[in-house]
Amino acid sequence: MRKGMLLLLASLLLLAFIPSLAAAAQQGNAEVVSSVSFRSGPSTSASVLKYLKAGESVTVLEQPNSYWLKVRDSKGAVGYISSSDKYVDYNPDEGNSGANAVVVSSVSFRKEPSTNGARIRYLQKNEQIVITSVVNSYWYAAKDASGVAGFVSSSKEYLKLTAALPQNPVPTPTPTPTPTPTPTPTPTPTPTPTPTPTPTPTPTPTPTPTPTPTPTPTPTPTPTPTPTPMPSGSQQVELVIAAGLKYLGTPYEFGSDRNNTKTFDCSDFVRQAFKDALKITLPASSSTQGTYVRGKKSVTTDWHSLKRGDLMFFMDYKGTKASSYKDKKPFSEKVSHVGIYLGNGQILQTYSVESGGVRIDNIAGKHWEFRFLYGGSAL
Repeated sequence: MRKGMLLLLASLLLLAFIPSLAAAAQQGNAEVVSSVSFRSGPSTSASVLKYLKAGESVTVLEQPNSYWLKVRDSKGAVGYISSSDKYVDYNPDEGNSGANAVVVSSVSFRKEPSTNGARIRYLQKNEQIVITSVVNSYWYAAKDASGVAGFVSSSKEYLKLTAALPQNPVPTPTPTPTPTPTPTPTPTPTPTPTPTPTPTPTPTPTPTPTPTPTPTPTPTPTPTPTPTPMPSGSQQVELVIAAGLKYLGTPYEFGSDRNNTKTFDCSDFVRQAFKDALKITLPASSSTQGTYVRGKKSVTTDWHSLKRGDLMFFMDYKGTKASSYKDKKPFSEKVSHVGIYLGNGQILQTYSVESGGVRIDNIAGKHWEFRFLYGGSAL
């Protein structure tokens, strides 16, 4: 009987403790600023439960990664939304994290305090980090939320300080010893002999010197500033992909407005990624983008030969079977779709309202593989 009472008491205490754990897991509230997909999981492949509208308030339960938030809406439904500030206004509680900085623009997280240091990964916008020391006026030593240590630029373009930085120790200067003066001996005076007067000679007139002309100064040439080098090819590719990933979940609209980023069609999305990352403006349609890439003379009709960051061009959809595309002629068919190849058989793209907008898809064995015409680099 006594044992049963102890078990009952322990159960009641556990039930009382569980709500506090749940409350501790909450990270705050957020407001939707632009219509966004409310999904069943943290992936663009997860099903869309509904669309949250601008002005709706949600409770943030956790942030599984830098791209997604797990939230509960006003009706109690739980799902996942993009963490991009295009769609949601969310400032995570910084008081309990120990973080003293937040990322304001995607930046390299490196193994050494140098642009030549190996990149660990890109820190994403709104990530919180702990700056552990100030290396110099250009670099901080830092740790991310997972405890990974590295180095990050100290530029305000990339980081916003949210708390005081750690103070690096200042060495105590060594006092300079005061030298002991050496006494100067007093000299014994030597008697001065009486001089014999010397007759004053008649002075020879001094000729007037010819003035030396002042040389004309040679003007100092103005140094030509060294232009900022463009990122390498692989760096350019990663910048384009990072720019594209910021738009995951952005709704699809055929013929979208090229002057804003509220919605995209396929070519508008690809064009915006290049514009954001490299200030390169590609042609406006998938067919003209295809012509542009073919002009680079490095296209392939085998998608397995593509490199990360290459553009992929497709013909019209005719079904899910390979036989539906057996007569295709890659360079004669009309290009009707474009996406960015990520490597490992995946493509970053947008193609319909029903699919949820910008997303990542697998290629192999799907109609994407059968519809593929050609691909190559736009750089």
